[in-house]
Amino acid sequence: MDSKMPEIARFYGIVIKLFFGDHPPPHFHAVYGEHIGLFNIDTMEMIEGDLPGRARKLVNEWATMYQSELKEMWNKQEFHNLPPLD
Repeated sequence: MDSKMPEIARFYGIVIKLFFGDHPPPHFHAVYGEHIGLFNIDTMEMIEGDLPGRARKLVNEWATMYQSELKEMWNKQEFHNLPPLD
């Protein structure tokens, strides 16, 4: 994973990153230990990776709350932090 990818949130040991020069579809990366998942921003589906089920559920819960912000960040390519999952 590219270390230049900005971290936009961190919760329960999960790090969410977004990389603007990345390939379509619009997506973000979730890193949990040695596991990585790529999530489609439009569908919230994990489209690639090996994230464990519990971490995947937490990421989905968080991403659903901030889906419009994630879409806006991807479209405008303006990075900012988002709150963690409580």
